Amino acid sequence: MADSDSGVALEPAPRPSRATTVTPPPVPVRRRRGGRNGSHVLAHVVLLSGAVIMAFPFVWQVIMSLSTNAEVQSVTPHVWPHRLQWGNYHQVFEQLPFLHQLRTSVVITVIRTAAQLLLCTLAGYAFARMRFRGRGALLGIVLSILMVPAQVYLLSQYQIVKGLGLLDSLGGLVLPGLFSAFGTYLMRTAFLALPQELEEAARLDGANPFQIFWRVMLPLVRPTMSVLAITSVLWSWNELLWPLVVTTYSDHMPLSAGLATLISDRTINYPVVMAASLLAMAPVLVLFILLQRRVIDGLASSGLK
Repeated sequence: MADSDSGVALEPAPRPSRATTVTPPPVPVRRRRGGRNGSHVLAHVVLLSGAVIMAFPFVWQVIMSLSTNAEVQSVTPHVWPHRLQWGNYHQVFEQLPFLHQLRTSVVITVIRTAAQLLLCTLAGYAFARMRFRGRGALLGIVLSILMVPAQVYLLSQYQIVKGLGLLDSLGGLVLPGLFSAFGTYLMRTAFLALPQELEEAARLDGANPFQIFWRVMLPLVRPTMSVLAITSVLWSWNELLWPLVVTTYSDHMPLSAGLATLISDRTINYPVVMAASLLAMAPVLVLFILLQRRVIDGLASSGLK
């Protein structure tokens, strides 16, 4: 290309080159500091120490149940018995009608748990979702039971059971535990947490109040119902004071009261007592192992500890 004035040939301007991709320098990867690994080790040590502390009473109970009474009462503790005394478990069945008391405990626990699931769920739904005259006053009366120790109305319950002629009977053992204020409050809280739109949508679809309760609301509070069932089972299985009050004969006692009869004022055979306690604990322990995931999920969803 030539310039018209000077006649000098000019070179064409170079075309701009395409933009090249610039690769950034690699960022050095920071190595994990030893402090973080140390925190994990410390957490595992703390958890392991807590597990050992929690399991030690159970392990010590097993050791005591296989020892002699002299080894248990000796000043110097024995880490392991000199000879395993499996006969202590056989003495439990000789000194107690163990199988009969076990059956009584199972029947009481099943009836009470089923009754509380039914009655407390219905009462909790009524207090949470229904509007009726005197609801606040009635709810206050029910919740006031939680503020009073059970020993306060023990005499009144005994007089009622005696008037009904239910002393030394299964009905007298079961009757006071068919309903609980704690279960009512727990289920009421669960129903209050559900959105109001669910009930309104079911009502628009033509569902009656019972259908709303049974098909819509009840399936949503199953985790809370599992918590109520767990607490009812543990409370019914371990209850001691009421069975001792209303029963006299060992054949009518549950296991919790039967174990108390092994302790006398003069002599106490501690290995036999420990063996009987382990046998009484076994059904609930097996049930917890089988339903461990459901138990943990239910307690976690309800916020109880």
